[in-house]
Amino acid sequence: QVQLMESGGGLVQAGGSLRLSCAASGSISSPLAMGWYRQAPGKQRELVAKITRGGTTNYADSVKGRFTISRDNAKNTLYLQMDNLKPEDTAVYYCAAGLWDGVEYPYWGQGTQVTVSS
Repeated sequence: QVQLMESGGGLVQAGGSLRLSCAASGSISSPLAMGWYRQAPGKQRELVAKITRGGTTNYADSVKGRFTISRDNAKNTLYLQMDNLKPEDTAVYYCAAGLWDGVEYPYWGQGTQVTVSS
């Protein structure tokens, strides 16, 4: 069993930056396959970025070049550095993880709110 806890959300002006963190605890076989999702009001949850157990990263087209996903395996912590934020990035951001690549993430955090003002 793995528990995830997001932090770092908040209110920021357009063009600003935030760094989200996701601390993993429990029964962990590092490295985990991990990702960030977001859900805006009235919209479906979407994958923002992911990182495989081998360190390969992928990004949604809407955030490519602005967001960076990374992790510190020694601390079992996932990060999402968000730069040049836009109002369209406003959403609840969720951390997700799994033991294997290529399968649906079974572990989820509770989410952290990111609000970007224009």
